[in-house]
Amino acid sequence: MLTRRSAPKVTDAAPDDDEIRALLEAAGRVADHGALRPWRVIALRGDARDRVGAALAAAAGLDGEPGARLAAKPLRAPLLLAMVAVTAPHHKVAAWEQEIAAAGVAHQLSLLLDDAGWGVMWRTGPHTRHPLVAEAHHLANGERLLGWLYVGGVPDGIRPGRSPEIDAESAFSSLE
Repeated sequence: MLTRRSAPKVTDAAPDDDEIRALLEAAGRVADHGALRPWRVIALRGDARDRVGAALAAAAGLDGEPGARLAAKPLRAPLLLAMVAVTAPHHKVAAWEQEIAAAGVAHQLSLLLDDAGWGVMWRTGPHTRHPLVAEAHHLANGERLLGWLYVGGVPDGIRPGRSPEIDAESAFSSLE
């Protein structure tokens, strides 16, 4: 975890669906009040990335060159893993807590992909939860897109540099 770093540039190599499923077996073991498993993952490859890009441009109301630039963003990686929170009314587990479990899976999956040698970057944006973007992912009622893990090979096997040191002292307090 101390060496994890976002990889904004990746090659065209990507893990296959079997590898993603194997990593989800571990990532899905996050804290999950009620064992609801309120998440799912959608692998986007090939033309699916184009459809998501078109939905992003339409959601932003952009056409021409600005729309084309936005529409091209999902093409930055050969594999996008759409991380989806699947919330449902529950007498003990609020929707926000279900979304936190889904975000935990996304984070765990990003760590596992990084550890397996893949370049990973979690991306979001202002249109992540726009209805046109939800439609491009075929989301159902109660499903909310959290963002995408952009996944690909690491250029020339070079890992990105280290993240800045964390000042744990300033982020930690203790009460008695």
